Amino acid sequence: MRPQTPIRTRPSAILINPWIHDFAAYDLWSKPLGLLYLAGHLRARGFQVRILDCLDVHHPALRNQKSSKKLLRRAYGTGKFFRERIDPPPALAHVGRSYHRYGMPPPVFLETLGGMKRPDVILVTSLMTYWYPGVREAVRLARTAHPGVPILLGGLYTRLCPEHAALTSGADRVVPEPGFSRLPQIFSALGVPTGSPPPPGTPILPAYDLLQGLDYVCLLTSTGCPLRCRYCAGPYLNPRLEQRSPADVVDEILHWHIRFGVRDFAFYDDALLVGHDSHLAPILRRLIDEDLSLRFHTPNALHIKEIRPGIAGLMFRAGFRTLRLGLETSDPALHRRMGGKVNPGDFERALDILEDAGFMRSEIGAYILTGLPGQSAASVHETLDLVEAAGASPYLSEYSPIPHTSLWAQALESSRYNLAEEPLYHNNTLLPCWDGDDLRAFTTLKQRVREIRRKHRSPAPVPLHA
Repeated sequence: MRPQTPIRTRPSAILINPWIHDFAAYDLWSKPLGLLYLAGHLRARGFQVRILDCLDVHHPALRNQKSSKKLLRRAYGTGKFFRERIDPPPALAHVGRSYHRYGMPPPVFLETLGGMKRPDVILVTSLMTYWYPGVREAVRLARTAHPGVPILLGGLYTRLCPEHAALTSGADRVVPEPGFSRLPQIFSALGVPTGSPPPPGTPILPAYDLLQGLDYVCLLTSTGCPLRCRYCAGPYLNPRLEQRSPADVVDEILHWHIRFGVRDFAFYDDALLVGHDSHLAPILRRLIDEDLSLRFHTPNALHIKEIRPGIAGLMFRAGFRTLRLGLETSDPALHRRMGGKVNPGDFERALDILEDAGFMRSEIGAYILTGLPGQSAASVHETLDLVEAAGASPYLSEYSPIPHTSLWAQALESSRYNLAEEPLYHNNTLLPCWDGDDLRAFTTLKQRVREIRRKHRSPAPVPLHA
């Protein structure tokens, strides 16, 4: 009698997108894209993968919650997260604002995670450095649900604050290295099966199909940026600009639209328009030919200098709906100190080009940096004057001090908080690098923004050149 061949079981992993603990959070095309790509890589290696997204607004258990009606999706798939008020950490108790856990209640998390078959490994991601309390809570409860299973932590927080993450997260291993090439080695060291490498050239898509209720898909057609803005960690995280094949990007968009009915796509690129003649333009021409009535959104700022008539026309014809421009400031001296991306007149020229392409000025948003070291509230008011006169809609982008940026040293000197020791103080709600009159003027700045946007809003806007 022949000996029976042992049955090989597939290695398994549970991937967790943790809660947000903060004063405010909103689902503005917010998906854990790095975690979804990791899920795609693990599946290609033969893993059975499950995802537990704490921010999942479509979880069946949330339908019975009192505030579930507030979770209805707005236009283009955005909306509110489920939230519960919690006590702020002691470092933030002085702020005097409501602090919340954004995402499913912990009992729902535990019940869902406990109902999943015990995995070989649990992987947790992270984003903002000052959201680490939600990361720590997810790690702790994951260990409760599946004791003894190795827990790995990766993501932006671990890359920017690896020592803090190793000391406070509770994970068995913090993985600050980018990419997925070292995971087999790390798994082996922890006694976790590694799976098998996929054949060369195997396409890897982010595993959006593992999420519930796919309202939109976030796209990353490139990583890195050739510019070196002093407030941005991009040069540290992705030193080189690397662009995907336009054909691969189109195939991904068609995959999510045809198989899952997705119409809304948000670009996560830091430099979407750079080299657009050979990158974005071919993508848009192909999509225009497909004539699928898709909608595209740019929550990350577009580079104003890269806006030209040709690409603006393609963007309009392809279905771009949400445009955000990286104006930052109208102060030339401050612009030079931050990286010198925009010269006087560039913003107005870009608006003219976009309007000629068919976009409404009132639909075009301009990000204005606020709270920078050495910046005054008066400077922000002047930038608001420029945006109002141009007919666009302003959006304040409060500065968050980020380690490994060239502005970090100046932020440490100017802040009233101990930024180096406590990542909670990186929270942009604090405006940690402003004080005195400038800090007190922030409420007035927010009110001014609301007034300008109300002024520009109309039920049925018409092109100014009509």
